[in-house]
Amino acid sequence: MRTGIGYDIHPFADGCPLILGGVHIEHERGLSGHSDADVLAHAVIDALLGAAALGDIGTHFPPGDPRFENASSIELLRQTAAFVREHGHHVVNVDSTVIAQEPRLTPHIWAIRSSLAEALGVGLEDVSVKAKSADHLGAIGRGEGIAALAIALLDSP
Repeated sequence: MRTGIGYDIHPFADGCPLILGGVHIEHERGLSGHSDADVLAHAVIDALLGAAALGDIGTHFPPGDPRFENASSIELLRQTAAFVREHGHHVVNVDSTVIAQEPRLTPHIWAIRSSLAEALGVGLEDVSVKAKSADHLGAIGRGEGIAALAIALLDSP
């Protein structure tokens, strides 16, 4: 068994969509980034790559590479899960936390879990997504952006 931890953070920006775990969430602002800035998908990608000791998201999907401009991060996660499987690992489960002062994410958790599970090729029961606020502390608490943490457990038979 192998574990990996992932983390990502992106600032809010006007005119961008808000996508978390591959799910579009209605909000007045979205997240800014080279791809679709899906912090949750990015954190899960890094957790998978870390557990498999295969580098990090920037190694495989460099932020300055035009191939990944406006890329779907859930598709990048799907590719990463396949890459990890090709290297002899099986995703056992993923646990994640999204830290956001806004918007409220609880109504979207089931859809986000479903989207991540499908991309990872695992069951819904193997993906956990929790939403936490920053209690108005720091940049996230001031509503300047969203962060995500993830841990992945891989089995390497």
